[in-house]
Amino acid sequence: ANERRNTEVFAQVAHYLMAGACRQLRRDGKELLYLLDSTTITLKGPGFDEWTLSNRTRSQGLKVHVLYAEQAAAPVHCSFSAANVNDIDEGRTLGIEPQATYVFDKGYYDFNWWASLDAQKARFVTRFKSNVRLKVLALREVPQQDRETILRDEEVSFSNRNPGGRRRNHYTQPLRRILVNRPGDEPPLSLATNDLSSPAAEIAERYRDRWRIELFFKWIKQHLKVRRFLGRSENAVRLQILCALISYLLLNLYQRRTGTRQSLWMLMVEVQATLFQRPGLEAERYRRRQERMREINLRQGQLLIA
Repeated sequence: ANERRNTEVFAQVAHYLMAGACRQLRRDGKELLYLLDSTTITLKGPGFDEWTLSNRTRSQGLKVHVLYAEQAAAPVHCSFSAANVNDIDEGRTLGIEPQATYVFDKGYYDFNWWASLDAQKARFVTRFKSNVRLKVLALREVPQQDRETILRDEEVSFSNRNPGGRRRNHYTQPLRRILVNRPGDEPPLSLATNDLSSPAAEIAERYRDRWRIELFFKWIKQHLKVRRFLGRSENAVRLQILCALISYLLLNLYQRRTGTRQSLWMLMVEVQATLFQRPGLEAERYRRRQERMREINLRQGQLLIA
């Protein structure tokens, strides 16, 4: 049935719930911090190979692209593509919000896309590749309390105007390179951002927040069964992923609206246990037990008097 069922209705429901989370953030006046990433759902074997094998790269399956609002702990955009589609290709299709901050990894390494973010008054935090050619314009002072973490804070510009052969680099504005210390023998992180006003330690913390979208992908796959599929067609797989996304969004909405301290996992367990139970059923059972206990106590009292 999932092979023929139209996914459009489910996509519209997911879009409505994601838009609601985004509107709530604006009403609350919270900082718009978006985490951008993708995950590949591995799909191999009979039924899957017919539509995933031709688009195989390092992995075979379906790629899910997500824009995740850190403050709401919920996705606000989701799209699907073949596994061989580059992340930046999907990134270019996003609608950009002015004053928002976008955090992403090197899968979105495109200076001209960065320039479009800057032109639309949005901020970004990402990483430079090791072979990038930069000109240092100024050194910024690192506060004493941050020097164990922040090794260097520089204002820079691109020195190579044609980094991709015939492709011209249109990013002409200054930006920052922040070197962040990592434990052990790992080389420092080289962060890139167009945020020229926030403290370097705060920008480093925003990039560290990127792990939250990784946790989201892990949670969806582990708890909402996005590993074993009921159908093997592309339509069936998309439908099951959309249903998992809707389930997550509804749990997240309930958590935010009620202010409950229960985790999403505990809320999901509670819903699974009571989903097909009539409202008030437990209260009715409790009332009947109390009535029986009162009746038993009354009869026992009458026997003692007799």
